[in-house]
Amino acid sequence: MRDVYVLGIGQTVFGKHDNLTVNDLGEAATLAAVRDADISPKEFQVAYCGSINSPPTVVQSTLIRLGIGQIPMYTVENACASGSSAVHLLYRDIRSGGCEVGVALGIESLSAYNKKFGKGLIGIEGDMDTKLGLTMPSFFAMLCNRLIQERGATLEDICYPSIKNHKAGVTNPYSQYKKEVTFEEIMASPMIADPITVLQCCPQSDGAAAVVLCSEEYYNKNNKKTNRSPVRISASTISVSGAQDASYDPLALDCVISGAKQVCEEAGVDPQKDIDVVEMHDAFSGEELAAYEMLGLCEPGKGVSFARSGTVELGGRCPVNPSGGLLSMGHPLGASGVRVVNDVARQLWGEAGANQVEGANVGMTQMLGGVLSGIESPVVAGIHILVK
Repeated sequence: MRDVYVLGIGQTVFGKHDNLTVNDLGEAATLAAVRDADISPKEFQVAYCGSINSPPTVVQSTLIRLGIGQIPMYTVENACASGSSAVHLLYRDIRSGGCEVGVALGIESLSAYNKKFGKGLIGIEGDMDTKLGLTMPSFFAMLCNRLIQERGATLEDICYPSIKNHKAGVTNPYSQYKKEVTFEEIMASPMIADPITVLQCCPQSDGAAAVVLCSEEYYNKNNKKTNRSPVRISASTISVSGAQDASYDPLALDCVISGAKQVCEEAGVDPQKDIDVVEMHDAFSGEELAAYEMLGLCEPGKGVSFARSGTVELGGRCPVNPSGGLLSMGHPLGASGVRVVNDVARQLWGEAGANQVEGANVGMTQMLGGVLSGIESPVVAGIHILVK
């Protein structure tokens, strides 16, 4: 099995781009990644694209604009872990010797989707959970209430990730929101599902992100950025829930816990000692608070005190979502799983500017998808470890 290196990254600014098609967004992100890698796009031997609501053959119709054709191309749908899945599949191809270089991209235009289908949640036929009211906000409201009841969290604790991440988004040129928020402003915003208010939720977004991955041999021959330390994906997994997750204890999702344990063991890292930066799925503020435990960053039951210690802030031992996270960056569903890989690579290269985590050598990315997709409500977690 071979090492897999990050050669180049690119993305659009996340936000409302209702004047751009998914192909426009994907082309811009891929072209940025190609330029960052400083190679010809015709070098690509395979392409994977994560997307949920795009038209058919979105990756082919996007990459043909760059003159890329006659290579295997696949569109991957895995809920919010779609982009993570695209990265994972390309990682597996290169690691196993199936190809030398390829591109993984994520694309989503919720503006285009909403124009076609209207805003709101669309349940699947036979989806009993939706009929009974298990929407995304209600699920994560249950998570927040569990944090209050079982972990002793306060409303200030629940809102803390939103405050932290909105502050980080101010200095991120790619973020959708560039405005700090206070606890009082969060609690005064409209209630969605008690105790979740609007400012505890990530926005709907349009955008794309792309990453060029390659083998060590290809990297040594084609890397022209000698000022960059080599960054590789040390471990990657797509972990899917089974019967053990059917009861949905939101504070102990097995696919997140087992997936994080698997990648850390494979990469040979201790999540409480070795990980310097984390970019993760924070669609709702309380979700990040609960994930500290599930990802193994702290002991079970200690997530609230872990947050209160300042460890996850920029300047702390292990900053979480120094990009601003989904809460500030925005969440173009299929693109976010690629974007988090790009942000961690940028951190390990020391290119994150005002959002830089000093001395970052090991990073984790995580995307969580599912919950609202069928009677069994499966959950998918895409988790990667990147090292310098």
